[in-house]
Amino acid sequence: MKLGKRLAGLAMLALTLGFAGQAVAAEPIKIGVYLPLTGQNAFGGQLELEGIQLAHKQMPTVLDRPIELVVVDNKSDKVEAANAVKRLTERDKVSALIGTYGSSLAMAGAEITEKAKIPGVGTSCTNPLVTMGKKYYFRACFIDPYQGAAAATYAYETLGCKKAAVLMDMTNDYAVGLANFFIRSFKKLGGEVVGSLKYSSGDQDFTAQLTELIAKKPDIVFMPAYFAEGAIIMKQARELGATFRLMGADAMDNPDTVKLAGKAAEGFLHTTFPYDPTMPTMSSEAKKFTEAWKAAYPEKDTNVNGALGYNSYFMIYDAIKRAGSADPEAITKALAATKDLVTPLGTVSINATHDAEMPVGIIEYKDGKRVYVGEVTPKQ
Repeated sequence: MKLGKRLAGLAMLALTLGFAGQAVAAEPIKIGVYLPLTGQNAFGGQLELEGIQLAHKQMPTVLDRPIELVVVDNKSDKVEAANAVKRLTERDKVSALIGTYGSSLAMAGAEITEKAKIPGVGTSCTNPLVTMGKKYYFRACFIDPYQGAAAATYAYETLGCKKAAVLMDMTNDYAVGLANFFIRSFKKLGGEVVGSLKYSSGDQDFTAQLTELIAKKPDIVFMPAYFAEGAIIMKQARELGATFRLMGADAMDNPDTVKLAGKAAEGFLHTTFPYDPTMPTMSSEAKKFTEAWKAAYPEKDTNVNGALGYNSYFMIYDAIKRAGSADPEAITKALAATKDLVTPLGTVSINATHDAEMPVGIIEYKDGKRVYVGEVTPKQ
């Protein structure tokens, strides 16, 4: 009788432990997301979130555990970005982070991530300072020295521009950095920079700066602006009779750029990441992403920000899978070892400075449409 009770007890204990094991296996792996969902950069943040959510829908589990997204709005503010990361790492206990659109926001968040020793993957934050000296922060995009050099190379060699000027937001780290990298590269190529003019975030009237630029007669003006301000600059430049080409960077890569600028966008150029639905040649992974996006968001065009959000999630998913663990240190090591990962943005590898290596695409606006005209390898 006693033996029977003992066996029954052991069976119950085994069953209990089995249920406990299932409970542990089913415990979600939390990935934090901090993006600007309101404020100046909200449009870009929302597009990236849609890409992240699409990737999560396609890859909802890893290591036989569900993945849980914990999303926080950084409100396009540096202090809010730091607070968002603090909340995600301390309260929500995430294993990894995705974010953010906007280099200034990412720099604020990266400092907190580094102290918390939680790996983070920046979506479209291109300023070198985001990852500089960081052990735990990575990014899914190229960096501004590379992008600025690509813009200068395309302007000088492909377009044949010999005289350039820049117009930049002096209050924005992204704009200041890109403008300086463009200037340095354009001069190195043999070009002349005839002017460097400034404005502040939120300005609506650029007449004074544009009038001065027209007087300096550059062949091209590089303006690393966000799309809303960039569209205003385009309109005012054409109203003033400017004949120089205007060129922007990845922050201009937005479905609403041509809607806001209208006819003034004709001939406008900007650098971008190597994905676009108008690409003359598209990889199988890019095609899969495009088809999945259209199925998930039939009312919205595919876009590069969505692809970057998708890639950021995919990089973390791949790192967890290769590490065989959701431990932050293990994920960090796996992210650093990412090599030849086939993605919608091409084959991505993470280099020694934790930046993604990929080509630079060029968009030109023709007949009211954005056209992917090709890629450029910068001469730095």
